[in-house]
Amino acid sequence: MAEEVKNEAVENDSPQLSLQDIATMVQVIDICSKRGGFEGPELEVVGGLRSRIVKFLEAAAPKDQQPEGQVPTADAEPVEDSAQ
Repeated sequence: MAEEVKNEAVENDSPQLSLQDIATMVQVIDICSKRGGFEGPELEVVGGLRSRIVKFLEAAAPKDQQPEGQVPTADAEPVEDSAQ
């Protein structure tokens, strides 16, 4: 009985990734690309990764709904760094 409780606790503490999180990764790649965050030789690898993520999302998402990422827009207020 006690072992069952431990197994449930371990499963609940394991990291979770949702389709929403994965869609946010695509948006992060797009933003970094627009802002010049990647050098030329890196673009092929980053673009390939982005394509694989999008294909995964298309295959895994319910047909009636495509997940959208949660990346803040340029209109959002910037978060101030308290370390400065």
